[in-house]
Amino acid sequence: MPWERASEDVYVFTSDRYAQVTASLVVAGEVGVLIDTLPFPEETLQIAVLARRVCPRGVCCIIYTSHEADHVYGAFLFPRAEIIAHEQCLETLYQHGEAALQRAKANLPELAPVRLRLPTLTFRSGSMTLRLPGKTLEILHTPGHAPDSVSVLLHEESILFAGDTVMALPAIAQGDPEQLKQSLERISNMSLENIVQGHGEIILRGEIKETLKRQIAYLDTLRSKVSKVVEAGGSREDVKAITLESCGMQRILLNGFAPQVHLANALAIYDQLIAARAPAPSAAETSRAKPARRSRAATSTQTEPTPTTAEPPERKRKPASKGAARTSAKKPKSEKPTKAKTTSSKKSKTTSEKRKSKSKSKASKKKGKRS
Repeated sequence: MPWERASEDVYVFTSDRYAQVTASLVVAGEVGVLIDTLPFPEETLQIAVLARRVCPRGVCCIIYTSHEADHVYGAFLFPRAEIIAHEQCLETLYQHGEAALQRAKANLPELAPVRLRLPTLTFRSGSMTLRLPGKTLEILHTPGHAPDSVSVLLHEESILFAGDTVMALPAIAQGDPEQLKQSLERISNMSLENIVQGHGEIILRGEIKETLKRQIAYLDTLRSKVSKVVEAGGSREDVKAITLESCGMQRILLNGFAPQVHLANALAIYDQLIAARAPAPSAAETSRAKPARRSRAATSTQTEPTPTTAEPPERKRKPASKGAARTSAKKPKSEKPTKAKTTSSKKSKTTSEKRKSKSKSKASKKKGKRS
């Protein structure tokens, strides 16, 4: 697995198996901070080996830049590390993460040892700052790619670990293109030395503004082309004819996954525009809607499907399916015994009452015979 040093204390690892996804290690004194992990245990294990060598006291915390599988599956290799993320990341993983992981394990046996680790420290809005020996890390909420997306700014070296907010090709199949544009514009106005992308190569200082400008232009161009299809009464099949090159990007990006990401983007924008044109439901229709059904719809765009070695996550291919799994994740272990005991207690009481009743009945019959 390739890795490089963005500075003396910053190591960046890039998966050569899945869409150039990245993870980074920041060394602060004798401890380390991981920003994301990699999806396959064999790759994250290489990070763990290096971390043991350069961080005598180990990795103290891991920052999830989003809930997606390719960022969180390696955290189990650092069992003592605090997990920091946006609050919505915790909510999504709690509800859907375990089911998605079991689905992934069924498809990829090499994920068998993976254990999902939920965030232990979260924030909801604004930012959170970590102060470590010689290092200040500010965690910024930068939604757009996903509602829970965050970026991490290393103040001392002006390096931004942007997660999937900045990728070689923007991905908005489960997000909001307008929010992503705002986040990209916000990053463009920062004074940065480097940007570590969630997927792709490190962006150097002289390339930052032009790269972000090109990504924003891609989103604008794609939306404009999809809008014309919608206005002309076109279908999803017509949207598929919009090429990546016509929107100013290259097919070779993300190790060849770019065309699939682009298609997912186009279809997601089409669905959003069609939904916006649909008439609003009447009050009667709203009252007849089932709450459980609305709940599933509200969370259907927040899960990450199984990562594979041959194709990107389903969110980058089929935005219509958008969620890998919609079943509830397992509750924390601490809650299970309580529930089990409660259930067991009720059953015991009912059985006891039945036995007492039978005992009284038999005694009554015997008494009747004697008399």
